[in-house]
Amino acid sequence: MDGTARFGAPGHFRGDGRMELIRMTARQVLALLDAGEASPADLLEALRARIGAVDGPVNALPTLCFERAFADIDRATGRGVLRGLPVAIKDLANVAGVRTTHGSPIYADHVPEVSDHVVERIEDRGGIVFAKSNTPEFGAGASTFNEVFGRTANPWNLSRSAAGSSGGAAAALASGTAWLAHGSDMGGSLRNPASFCGVVGLRPSPGLIPRAPSADAFGTLAQEGPMARNVADLALLLDAMAGADPREPLGFDAEDHLSAALAPRMPLRVAYSPDLGITPVDPEVAAVTEAAAWRCEALGARVDLACPDFDGAHEAFQTLRAVSFAAGHQEHYRDKRDLLKPDIVWNIERGLALTGADVARATRLRTALVERMAAFLGDYDLLLCPTTIVPPFPVEDRTVTRCNGVEFETYIDWLAIVYAITLTGAPALSLPCGFTADGLPVGLQMIAPVRGEKRLLAAAAALEAELGLDLGPIDPRGADGAEAQSGT
Repeated sequence: MDGTARFGAPGHFRGDGRMELIRMTARQVLALLDAGEASPADLLEALRARIGAVDGPVNALPTLCFERAFADIDRATGRGVLRGLPVAIKDLANVAGVRTTHGSPIYADHVPEVSDHVVERIEDRGGIVFAKSNTPEFGAGASTFNEVFGRTANPWNLSRSAAGSSGGAAAALASGTAWLAHGSDMGGSLRNPASFCGVVGLRPSPGLIPRAPSADAFGTLAQEGPMARNVADLALLLDAMAGADPREPLGFDAEDHLSAALAPRMPLRVAYSPDLGITPVDPEVAAVTEAAAWRCEALGARVDLACPDFDGAHEAFQTLRAVSFAAGHQEHYRDKRDLLKPDIVWNIERGLALTGADVARATRLRTALVERMAAFLGDYDLLLCPTTIVPPFPVEDRTVTRCNGVEFETYIDWLAIVYAITLTGAPALSLPCGFTADGLPVGLQMIAPVRGEKRLLAAAAALEAELGLDLGPIDPRGADGAEAQSGT
Protein backbone atom coordinates (compact mmCIF):
# COMPACT_ATOMS: atom_id res chain seq x y z
CA MET A 1 0.00 0.00 0.00
CA ASP A 2 1.39 3.45 -0.91
CA GLY A 3 -0.62 5.54 1.52
CA THR A 4 -3.01 6.95 -1.09
CA ALA A 5 -6.04 4.78 -0.31
CA ARG A 6 -9.01 6.69 1.03
CA PHE A 7 -9.96 6.00 4.63
CA GLY A 8 -12.29 8.93 5.26
CA ALA A 9 -11.94 11.79 7.69
CA PRO A 10 -9.58 11.85 10.69
CA GLY A 11 -11.04 9.75 13.51
CA HIS A 12 -12.07 7.03 11.04
CA PHE A 13 -9.59 4.56 12.49
CA ARG A 14 -11.20 2.24 15.02
CA GLY A 15 -10.77 -1.49 15.67
CA ASP A 16 -9.39 -3.12 12.54
CA GLY A 17 -8.61 0.32 11.13
CA ARG A 18 -6.15 0.91 13.94
CA MET A 19 -4.41 -2.36 13.20
CA GLU A 20 -4.20 -1.34 9.55
CA LEU A 21 -2.38 1.79 10.68
CA ILE A 22 0.02 -0.25 12.83
CA ARG A 23 0.96 -2.44 9.84
CA MET A 24 1.80 0.57 7.67
CA THR A 25 5.26 2.00 7.28
CA ALA A 26 6.02 5.38 8.80
CA ARG A 27 6.06 6.91 5.33
CA GLN A 28 2.64 5.49 4.51
CA VAL A 29 1.25 6.92 7.73
CA LEU A 30 2.89 10.26 6.95
CA ALA A 31 1.18 10.24 3.55
CA LEU A 32 -2.17 9.84 5.30
CA LEU A 33 -1.35 12.79 7.56
CA ASP A 34 -0.39 14.93 4.58
CA ALA A 35 -3.59 14.01 2.75
CA GLY A 36 -5.73 14.80 5.78
CA GLU A 37 -6.97 11.20 5.91
CA ALA A 38 -5.59 10.56 9.38
CA SER A 39 -4.67 12.79 12.28
CA PRO A 40 -1.89 12.55 14.86
CA ALA A 41 -4.66 11.72 17.35
CA ASP A 42 -5.58 8.68 15.24
CA LEU A 43 -1.97 7.52 15.34
CA LEU A 44 -1.66 7.99 19.09
CA GLU A 45 -4.90 6.10 19.73
CA ALA A 46 -3.70 3.25 17.49
CA LEU A 47 -0.42 3.06 19.40
CA ARG A 48 -2.16 3.20 22.78
CA ALA A 49 -4.41 0.31 21.78
CA ARG A 50 -1.53 -1.73 20.39
CA ILE A 51 0.61 -1.18 23.50
CA GLY A 52 -2.27 -2.31 25.68
CA ALA A 53 -2.71 -5.43 23.58
CA VAL A 54 0.86 -6.67 23.21
CA ASP A 55 3.45 -4.83 25.30
CA GLY A 56 2.76 -6.61 28.58
CA PRO A 57 4.98 -9.65 27.90
CA VAL A 58 7.49 -7.62 25.85
CA ASN A 59 8.02 -4.70 28.25
CA ALA A 60 9.46 -2.46 25.55
CA LEU A 61 7.77 0.80 26.59
CA PRO A 62 7.47 0.95 30.39
CA THR A 63 6.86 4.71 30.52
CA LEU A 64 3.99 6.19 28.52
CA CYS A 65 3.24 9.90 28.16
CA PHE A 66 0.10 10.04 26.05
CA GLU A 67 -1.37 13.03 27.89
CA ARG A 68 1.72 15.06 26.96
CA ALA A 69 1.58 13.65 23.41
CA PHE A 70 -2.04 14.67 22.83
CA ALA A 71 -1.29 18.13 24.20
CA ASP A 72 1.55 18.40 21.69
CA ILE A 73 -0.56 17.70 18.59
CA ASP A 74 -1.28 21.30 17.62
CA ARG A 75 2.42 22.23 17.79
CA ALA A 76 3.59 19.23 15.78
CA THR A 77 0.93 18.92 13.07
CA GLY A 78 2.33 19.83 9.67
CA ARG A 79 5.70 20.79 11.14
CA GLY A 80 9.11 19.66 9.86
CA VAL A 81 9.83 16.34 8.21
CA LEU A 82 7.78 14.30 10.71
CA ARG A 83 4.64 16.50 10.72
CA GLY A 84 3.00 14.81 13.71
CA LEU A 85 4.48 11.29 13.60
CA PRO A 86 4.90 9.71 17.04
CA VAL A 87 8.44 8.74 18.13
CA ALA A 88 9.56 6.59 21.07
CA ILE A 89 12.56 7.97 23.02
CA LYS A 90 15.13 5.76 24.75
CA ASP A 91 15.07 6.13 28.51
CA LEU A 92 18.66 7.39 28.54
CA ALA A 93 17.53 10.70 27.00
CA ASN A 94 15.76 13.34 29.08
CA VAL A 95 12.28 14.37 27.97
CA ALA A 96 10.97 17.45 29.74
CA GLY A 97 8.14 16.60 32.12
CA VAL A 98 8.40 12.84 31.56
CA ARG A 99 9.83 10.28 34.00
CA THR A 100 13.34 9.50 32.80
CA THR A 101 15.15 6.84 34.82
CA HIS A 102 18.25 5.96 32.78
CA GLY A 103 17.37 2.43 33.89
CA SER A 104 18.85 3.19 37.31
CA PRO A 105 17.38 3.17 40.84
CA ILE A 106 19.27 6.43 41.34
CA TYR A 107 16.84 8.12 38.93
CA ALA A 108 13.77 5.96 39.53
CA ASP A 109 11.59 9.02 40.23
CA HIS A 110 13.46 11.56 38.11
CA VAL A 111 11.34 13.97 36.04
CA PRO A 112 13.61 16.41 34.15
CA GLU A 113 12.59 19.97 33.40
CA VAL A 114 14.60 20.20 30.16
CA SER A 115 14.90 17.76 27.25
CA ASP A 116 18.19 16.55 25.76
CA HIS A 117 19.27 18.22 22.53
CA VAL A 118 18.29 15.26 20.34
CA VAL A 119 14.77 15.23 21.80
CA GLU A 120 14.44 18.96 21.19
CA ARG A 121 15.53 18.35 17.58
CA ILE A 122 12.99 15.56 17.00
CA GLU A 123 10.17 17.67 18.45
CA ASP A 124 11.25 20.75 16.53
CA ARG A 125 10.89 18.73 13.32
CA GLY A 126 7.39 17.54 14.06
CA GLY A 127 7.89 14.42 16.15
CA ILE A 128 5.51 13.66 19.02
CA VAL A 129 7.02 11.84 21.99
CA PHE A 130 4.57 9.25 23.35
CA ALA A 131 6.73 6.78 25.29
CA LYS A 132 10.14 6.02 26.78
CA SER A 133 11.77 2.73 25.73
CA ASN A 134 13.47 0.40 28.18
CA THR A 135 17.25 0.27 28.54
CA PRO A 136 19.81 -1.34 30.87
CA GLU A 137 21.19 0.84 33.65
CA PHE A 138 22.97 3.82 32.06
CA GLY A 139 23.02 1.83 28.81
CA ALA A 140 25.71 -0.51 30.15
CA GLY A 141 25.56 -3.97 28.63
CA ALA A 142 23.96 -5.49 25.59
CA SER A 143 20.96 -7.04 27.32
CA THR A 144 18.02 -4.85 28.31
CA PHE A 145 17.21 -5.30 31.99
CA ASN A 146 17.26 -3.00 35.01
CA GLU A 147 16.10 -2.79 38.63
CA VAL A 148 13.44 -0.19 37.81
CA PHE A 149 11.42 -1.82 35.04
CA GLY A 150 12.77 -5.36 34.66
CA ARG A 151 13.60 -7.14 31.42
CA THR A 152 12.61 -6.53 27.82
CA ALA A 153 11.87 -9.65 25.80
CA ASN A 154 12.32 -10.30 22.10
CA PRO A 155 8.95 -10.28 20.27
CA TRP A 156 10.16 -13.04 17.92
CA ASN A 157 10.55 -15.35 20.91
CA LEU A 158 9.70 -14.06 24.36
CA SER A 159 12.21 -16.43 25.96
CA ARG A 160 15.01 -14.57 24.15
CA SER A 161 16.76 -11.25 24.71
CA ALA A 162 16.09 -8.11 22.70
CA ALA A 163 19.79 -7.24 23.23
CA GLY A 164 20.73 -3.75 24.38
CA SER A 165 21.03 -1.10 25.23
CA SER A 166 18.31 0.12 22.82
CA GLY A 167 16.43 -3.13 23.36
CA GLY A 168 13.14 -1.46 24.22
CA ALA A 169 13.26 0.61 21.04
CA ALA A 170 13.93 -2.41 18.82
CA ALA A 171 11.29 -4.57 20.51
CA ALA A 172 8.70 -1.79 20.18
CA LEU A 173 9.35 -1.50 16.45
CA ALA A 174 9.17 -5.26 15.93
CA SER A 175 5.92 -5.64 17.89
CA GLY A 176 4.21 -2.67 16.28
CA THR A 177 4.11 -0.33 19.28
CA ALA A 178 6.18 2.27 17.43
CA TRP A 179 6.78 3.30 13.84
CA LEU A 180 9.95 5.21 14.64
CA ALA A 181 12.30 5.01 17.62
CA HIS A 182 15.29 6.92 18.93
CA GLY A 183 18.31 4.87 20.00
CA SER A 184 21.90 5.41 21.01
CA ASP A 185 25.07 3.44 20.44
CA MET A 186 28.54 3.15 21.94
CA GLY A 187 29.54 -0.48 21.53
CA GLY A 188 26.65 -1.62 19.35
CA SER A 189 23.80 -0.43 21.58
CA LEU A 190 21.37 0.17 18.73
CA ARG A 191 22.93 -2.17 16.16
CA ASN A 192 22.70 -5.29 18.35
CA PRO A 193 19.00 -4.83 19.25
CA ALA A 194 18.23 -4.11 15.59
CA SER A 195 19.86 -7.41 14.68
CA PHE A 196 18.12 -9.42 17.40
CA CYS A 197 14.66 -7.94 16.70
CA GLY A 198 14.70 -7.81 12.89
CA VAL A 199 14.64 -4.03 12.49
CA VAL A 200 17.01 -1.42 11.07
CA GLY A 201 19.35 0.71 13.16
CA LEU A 202 21.99 3.28 12.19
CA ARG A 203 24.98 4.47 14.19
CA PRO A 204 25.89 7.69 12.33
CA SER A 205 29.18 9.50 11.85
CA PRO A 206 30.13 11.52 14.94
CA GLY A 207 28.62 15.01 14.79
CA LEU A 208 25.71 14.25 12.46
CA ILE A 209 23.16 14.09 15.32
CA PRO A 210 23.22 16.21 18.50
CA ARG A 211 24.17 14.18 21.57
CA ALA A 212 24.47 16.65 24.47
CA PRO A 213 24.37 17.15 27.33
CA SER A 214 27.37 14.96 27.97
CA ALA A 215 30.29 14.73 30.36
CA ASP A 216 32.60 15.04 27.34
CA ALA A 217 31.56 17.54 24.69
CA PHE A 218 34.28 16.22 22.38
CA GLY A 219 33.57 12.53 22.93
CA THR A 220 32.80 10.40 19.87
CA LEU A 221 32.28 6.89 21.22
CA ALA A 222 28.60 7.35 22.10
CA GLN A 223 26.22 8.52 19.36
CA GLU A 224 22.46 9.01 19.02
CA GLY A 225 20.78 7.29 16.08
CA PRO A 226 17.51 6.39 14.35
CA MET A 227 15.76 3.01 14.38
CA ALA A 228 12.86 1.88 12.20
CA ARG A 229 11.30 -1.15 10.53
CA ASN A 230 12.81 -0.44 7.11
CA VAL A 231 15.59 1.59 5.53
CA ALA A 232 13.48 4.42 4.10
CA ASP A 233 11.65 5.00 7.40
CA LEU A 234 15.03 5.06 9.12
CA ALA A 235 16.22 7.70 6.65
CA LEU A 236 13.10 9.76 7.38
CA LEU A 237 13.88 9.78 11.10
CA LEU A 238 17.54 10.52 10.35
CA ASP A 239 16.46 13.65 8.48
CA ALA A 240 14.53 14.68 11.60
CA MET A 241 17.54 14.11 13.86
CA ALA A 242 20.46 15.28 11.72
CA GLY A 243 22.24 18.61 11.61
CA ALA A 244 24.59 20.80 13.62
CA ASP A 245 23.56 22.18 16.99
CA PRO A 246 25.25 25.50 17.93
CA ARG A 247 25.72 24.21 21.49
CA GLU A 248 27.85 21.26 20.34
CA PRO A 249 31.39 21.63 18.95
CA LEU A 250 31.55 18.63 16.58
CA GLY A 251 28.27 19.00 14.70
CA PHE A 252 27.91 19.26 10.94
CA ASP A 253 24.96 19.72 8.60
CA ALA A 254 23.55 17.10 6.25
CA GLU A 255 20.04 16.57 4.96
CA ASP A 256 17.80 14.72 2.50
CA HIS A 257 18.86 11.23 3.55
CA LEU A 258 15.41 9.98 2.57
CA SER A 259 16.10 10.74 -1.09
CA ALA A 260 19.17 8.51 -0.91
CA ALA A 261 17.15 5.65 0.58
CA LEU A 262 14.49 6.06 -2.12
CA ALA A 263 17.13 5.72 -4.85
CA PRO A 264 18.51 2.22 -4.08
CA ARG A 265 21.97 1.60 -5.48
CA MET A 266 24.59 -0.97 -4.62
CA PRO A 267 28.14 0.30 -5.20
CA LEU A 268 30.63 -1.71 -7.24
CA ARG A 269 33.21 -2.73 -4.64
CA VAL A 270 32.03 -4.60 -1.54
CA ALA A 271 34.06 -6.46 1.07
CA TYR A 272 32.71 -9.07 3.49
CA SER A 273 34.32 -10.49 6.61
CA PRO A 274 32.70 -13.05 8.92
CA ASP A 275 34.66 -11.91 11.98
CA LEU A 276 36.82 -8.82 11.21
CA GLY A 277 39.73 -11.03 12.24
CA ILE A 278 39.15 -10.34 15.94
CA THR A 279 36.25 -12.44 17.27
CA PRO A 280 34.62 -15.86 17.19
CA VAL A 281 31.26 -16.02 15.40
CA ASP A 282 28.44 -18.54 15.65
CA PRO A 283 28.59 -20.64 12.44
CA GLU A 284 24.89 -20.15 11.68
CA VAL A 285 25.18 -16.36 11.99
CA ALA A 286 28.25 -16.40 9.74
CA ALA A 287 26.42 -18.50 7.12
CA VAL A 288 23.31 -16.28 7.06
CA THR A 289 25.28 -13.03 6.79
CA GLU A 290 27.68 -14.37 4.16
CA ALA A 291 24.77 -15.56 2.01
CA ALA A 292 23.28 -12.07 2.22
CA ALA A 293 26.60 -10.47 1.31
CA TRP A 294 26.88 -12.56 -1.85
CA ARG A 295 23.43 -11.32 -2.89
CA CYS A 296 25.14 -7.98 -3.56
CA GLU A 297 26.53 -9.55 -6.72
CA ALA A 298 23.00 -9.74 -8.13
CA LEU A 299 22.94 -5.95 -7.72
CA GLY A 300 26.10 -5.43 -9.77
CA ALA A 301 28.76 -5.46 -7.05
CA ARG A 302 31.97 -7.44 -6.86
CA VAL A 303 32.19 -9.06 -3.42
CA ASP A 304 35.57 -9.96 -1.91
CA LEU A 305 36.42 -11.64 1.38
CA ALA A 306 38.50 -8.90 3.01
CA CYS A 307 38.70 -6.46 5.92
CA PRO A 308 41.18 -3.95 7.36
CA ASP A 309 43.55 -4.84 10.18
CA PHE A 310 41.75 -4.30 13.49
CA ASP A 311 44.79 -4.92 15.65
CA GLY A 312 44.54 -3.02 18.92
CA ALA A 313 40.74 -2.63 18.81
CA HIS A 314 40.12 -4.58 22.02
CA GLU A 315 42.61 -2.59 24.08
CA ALA A 316 41.65 0.77 22.63
CA PHE A 317 37.93 0.34 23.17
CA GLN A 318 38.17 -1.14 26.65
CA THR A 319 40.41 1.75 27.74
CA LEU A 320 38.46 4.58 26.10
CA ARG A 321 35.13 3.16 27.25
CA ALA A 322 36.44 3.04 30.81
CA VAL A 323 37.50 6.68 30.53
CA SER A 324 33.98 7.53 29.37
CA PHE A 325 32.38 5.74 32.33
CA ALA A 326 34.72 7.40 34.82
CA ALA A 327 33.95 10.83 33.35
CA GLY A 328 30.21 10.30 33.17
CA HIS A 329 29.58 8.46 36.42
CA GLN A 330 32.22 9.53 38.93
CA GLU A 331 29.64 11.35 41.06
CA HIS A 332 27.27 8.36 40.95
CA TYR A 333 30.17 6.18 42.09
CA ARG A 334 31.12 8.58 44.88
CA ASP A 335 27.61 9.20 46.23
CA LYS A 336 25.46 6.20 45.20
CA ARG A 337 27.88 3.33 44.64
CA ASP A 338 25.60 0.85 46.43
CA LEU A 339 22.83 1.51 43.89
CA LEU A 340 24.99 0.80 40.81
CA LYS A 341 25.08 -2.64 39.22
CA PRO A 342 28.46 -4.42 39.45
CA ASP A 343 29.23 -4.04 35.74
CA ILE A 344 29.09 -0.24 36.01
CA VAL A 345 31.18 -0.19 39.19
CA TRP A 346 33.80 -2.30 37.40
CA ASN A 347 33.85 0.05 34.42
CA ILE A 348 34.16 3.19 36.56
CA GLU A 349 36.91 1.72 38.72
CA ARG A 350 38.80 0.60 35.67
CA GLY A 351 38.59 4.12 34.27
CA LEU A 352 39.72 5.76 37.50
CA ALA A 353 42.73 3.41 37.70
CA LEU A 354 44.02 4.25 34.22
CA THR A 355 47.22 6.23 33.81
CA GLY A 356 47.91 8.97 31.30
CA ALA A 357 50.15 6.52 29.49
CA ASP A 358 47.25 4.03 29.20
CA VAL A 359 44.99 6.64 27.64
CA ALA A 360 47.73 7.90 25.33
CA ARG A 361 48.38 4.37 24.07
CA ALA A 362 44.67 3.75 23.45
CA THR A 363 44.44 7.03 21.53
CA ARG A 364 47.37 6.05 19.32
CA LEU A 365 45.90 2.59 18.68
CA ARG A 366 42.57 4.14 17.74
CA THR A 367 44.15 6.69 15.41
CA ALA A 368 46.07 3.95 13.60
CA LEU A 369 42.85 1.97 13.21
CA VAL A 370 41.04 5.02 11.80
CA GLU A 371 43.81 5.46 9.24
CA ARG A 372 43.72 1.78 8.20
CA MET A 373 39.94 1.85 7.86
CA ALA A 374 40.05 5.01 5.74
CA ALA A 375 42.61 3.40 3.43
CA PHE A 376 40.55 0.22 3.18
CA LEU A 377 37.38 2.15 2.32
CA GLY A 378 39.35 3.90 -0.39
CA ASP A 379 39.67 0.53 -2.09
CA TYR A 380 36.16 -0.69 -1.21
CA ASP A 381 32.86 1.20 -1.13
CA LEU A 382 31.38 -0.87 1.71
CA LEU A 383 32.48 -3.32 4.38
CA LEU A 384 29.98 -5.98 5.44
CA CYS A 385 30.06 -8.33 8.43
CA PRO A 386 27.68 -9.81 11.01
CA THR A 387 26.11 -7.29 13.37
CA THR A 388 26.13 -9.75 16.25
CA ILE A 389 28.20 -12.90 16.68
CA VAL A 390 25.37 -15.00 18.16
CA PRO A 391 21.63 -15.41 17.64
CA PRO A 392 19.35 -13.95 20.34
CA PHE A 393 20.30 -15.58 23.66
CA PRO A 394 18.05 -16.46 26.64
CA VAL A 395 16.37 -13.39 28.09
CA GLU A 396 17.56 -14.16 31.61
CA ASP A 397 21.24 -14.10 30.58
CA ARG A 398 23.09 -10.92 31.48
CA THR A 399 25.66 -11.28 28.71
CA VAL A 400 27.37 -13.73 26.34
CA THR A 401 30.18 -15.61 28.07
CA ARG A 402 31.36 -17.84 25.22
CA CYS A 403 30.98 -18.28 21.46
CA ASN A 404 32.12 -21.08 19.18
CA GLY A 405 34.38 -22.54 21.88
CA VAL A 406 35.94 -19.22 22.97
CA GLU A 407 35.49 -17.93 26.54
CA PHE A 408 35.13 -14.16 27.06
CA GLU A 409 36.96 -12.35 29.84
CA THR A 410 34.60 -9.37 30.33
CA TYR A 411 30.91 -8.72 29.83
CA ILE A 412 31.56 -6.62 26.71
CA ASP A 413 34.11 -8.82 24.89
CA TRP A 414 31.40 -10.41 22.77
CA LEU A 415 30.67 -6.99 21.22
CA ALA A 416 34.00 -6.63 19.43
CA ILE A 417 32.49 -6.89 15.95
CA VAL A 418 30.50 -3.70 16.60
CA TYR A 419 32.80 -1.78 18.94
CA ALA A 420 35.70 -2.15 16.51
CA ILE A 421 33.62 -0.16 14.02
CA THR A 422 32.70 2.40 16.70
CA LEU A 423 36.40 3.23 17.05
CA THR A 424 36.71 4.14 13.37
CA GLY A 425 33.94 6.77 13.35
CA ALA A 426 32.46 5.17 10.23
CA PRO A 427 28.65 5.05 9.93
CA ALA A 428 27.29 1.53 10.45
CA LEU A 429 23.82 0.17 9.76
CA SER A 430 22.29 -3.12 10.86
CA LEU A 431 20.02 -4.58 8.17
CA PRO A 432 17.85 -7.67 8.72
CA CYS A 433 19.30 -10.28 6.35
CA GLY A 434 17.76 -13.63 7.25
CA PHE A 435 16.76 -16.02 10.01
CA THR A 436 18.23 -18.85 11.99
CA ALA A 437 16.74 -22.34 11.74
CA ASP A 438 14.72 -21.43 14.85
CA GLY A 439 13.19 -18.42 13.11
CA LEU A 440 15.22 -15.73 14.91
CA PRO A 441 16.39 -12.64 13.01
CA VAL A 442 20.00 -12.10 11.97
CA GLY A 443 21.45 -8.69 11.09
CA LEU A 444 24.11 -7.74 8.56
CA GLN A 445 26.34 -4.82 9.58
CA MET A 446 26.99 -2.48 6.66
CA ILE A 447 29.78 0.10 7.00
CA ALA A 448 30.60 3.09 4.76
CA PRO A 449 33.32 5.76 4.91
CA VAL A 450 32.99 8.54 7.48
CA ARG A 451 30.09 10.84 6.55
CA GLY A 452 29.01 8.34 3.91
CA GLU A 453 25.48 7.92 5.27
CA LYS A 454 23.80 8.52 1.91
CA ARG A 455 25.91 5.88 0.18
CA LEU A 456 25.14 3.52 3.03
CA LEU A 457 21.39 4.13 2.93
CA ALA A 458 21.20 3.67 -0.85
CA ALA A 459 23.09 0.39 -0.63
CA ALA A 460 21.06 -0.87 2.33
CA ALA A 461 17.81 -0.07 0.52
CA ALA A 462 19.01 -1.96 -2.54
CA LEU A 463 19.95 -5.06 -0.52
CA GLU A 464 16.75 -4.82 1.51
CA ALA A 465 14.71 -5.00 -1.70
CA GLU A 466 16.84 -7.86 -3.04
CA LEU A 467 16.39 -9.91 0.13
CA GLY A 468 12.64 -9.23 0.28
CA LEU A 469 12.17 -10.37 3.89
CA ASP A 470 8.76 -10.26 5.62
CA LEU A 471 9.52 -8.70 9.00
CA GLY A 472 6.23 -7.59 10.43
CA PRO A 473 5.34 -5.95 12.72
CA ILE A 474 4.59 -9.21 14.49
CA ASP A 475 2.48 -10.29 17.43
CA PRO A 476 4.80 -11.41 20.25
CA ARG A 477 5.53 -15.14 20.13
CA GLY A 478 6.19 -17.61 22.91
CA ALA A 479 9.09 -20.05 22.90
CA ASP A 480 6.91 -22.53 20.99
CA GLY A 481 6.31 -20.02 18.20
CA ALA A 482 2.69 -19.43 19.21
CA GLU A 483 1.36 -15.90 19.73
CA ALA A 484 1.62 -14.83 23.35
CA GLN A 485 -1.44 -13.83 25.32
CA SER A 486 -1.01 -10.49 27.10
CA GLY A 487 -4.25 -10.72 29.08
CA THR A 488 -5.54 -7.41 27.70
